[in-house]
Amino acid sequence: MALFGTSGVRGPVGETVTAALALDVGRAVGADLAARGEPRRAVVGRDPRDSGRLLVDALAAGLRETGTDVIDLGVASTPTVARAVGWEEAGVGVAVTASHNPAPDNGIKLWQPSGQAYDEPRRTEIERRVDEGADDLEAWDGLGDRTTADATERHADRLVTAVDGGVVEAADLDVVVDVGNGAGGVTVEALSELGCHVETLNAQPDGTFPGRPSEPTAENCTSLSALVRESDADLGIAHDGDADRLRAVAGDGTFLSGDATLALFAGAAADEGERVAVPVDTSLAVEDYLAKRGVGVERTPVGDVYVAAAAAEAGVAFGGEPSGAWIWPDETLCPDGPYAACKLVELAAERPLAERAAALPSYPIRRDAVEVAEKAAVMERVREHTLEAFDSVTTLDGVRVETDEGWFLLRASGTQPLVRVTAEAREEERMEELFETARAIVDDAVGQN
Repeated sequence: MALFGTSGVRGPVGETVTAALALDVGRAVGADLAARGEPRRAVVGRDPRDSGRLLVDALAAGLRETGTDVIDLGVASTPTVARAVGWEEAGVGVAVTASHNPAPDNGIKLWQPSGQAYDEPRRTEIERRVDEGADDLEAWDGLGDRTTADATERHADRLVTAVDGGVVEAADLDVVVDVGNGAGGVTVEALSELGCHVETLNAQPDGTFPGRPSEPTAENCTSLSALVRESDADLGIAHDGDADRLRAVAGDGTFLSGDATLALFAGAAADEGERVAVPVDTSLAVEDYLAKRGVGVERTPVGDVYVAAAAAEAGVAFGGEPSGAWIWPDETLCPDGPYAACKLVELAAERPLAERAAALPSYPIRRDAVEVAEKAAVMERVREHTLEAFDSVTTLDGVRVETDEGWFLLRASGTQPLVRVTAEAREEERMEELFETARAIVDDAVGQN
């Protein structure tokens, strides 16, 4: 059974995600820890969705049945959970969250002591154990304990010491933080400790997300942009439900694109001769901007788990996804939205974000999606055609074709019956030509059904 995607298991509560599933996952994870000889301790936390209460209870029961002790953090950001695995000398962290998905969804994501999400081999092993069922549960006197802890304060303290607090305090910044009714209050705590004047939006944790949809897109964050602009704040920050993502607003109210934010973070994190890890759908503008600084780009499949794996390699100083996941491998291999917020404030303290963004290249890019009945068959025909027709083709995730002027990417959606089409070039006319070529390849492949 293909249970876990790159972001864990995620879907509607009562359908894809149930208490029975959480129980099975808890049993499978606990049994896996025992089989590997790893610490039989699990850190568990959840975002504010009310369904998370029963899912955590079921998950904890399954873990305890295998003799695994459970440390319950309550409502906590996903990066808090991931960091706490090492702090608590545990073998695993489990975040019960659907991240940026809407309120009816929930999910489960697993974290290693390094802060990295479970990779594909470990996810596959958990799926196998869920499929086969538990056969090695402990008797009454071998059950694990369940205790509570609060890791949020420790997370905030770590954030304060991980940036140049003197520079931030001296800048006397006004920051608006849109918590999105999620678990990202640790950002407010840390920025306040750093001496920022913080104003909040949607700060009350509420898993129905009454203030705005959980995903921090430009469309969903218009109130944040307006408040930053009208209040003369220096910058704005937006999180999703579990605060693993961060999106940024410059002091003039401009919502920065994910590619622009990626370029700013990467440019500050990497020195000449180092590399940064980015997914295959990242803008060419990021690569051009970094190349001028002698920084290379390593492309990965889409998904923060792949970016984290690449970021763990020697010589890679940073990893990021334009969707808002940012990874500093020397700090943690988990996308940490609150840490990103502190790094963003550090950048803004040295130079306004609007000025930084104005110095970035920007190229025309076009995205679309084609609804298809058989994604796998269509993508196989797309792959065969492009490998025959073009010289520079990579199949790391979908099919990406490079040309001297730009690129296009054809990639199957991981969750919907769609093939996504993206094209970018340094000139508008050439971008349109690449897009039409890419779209024609997909249409031809669909027509062969």
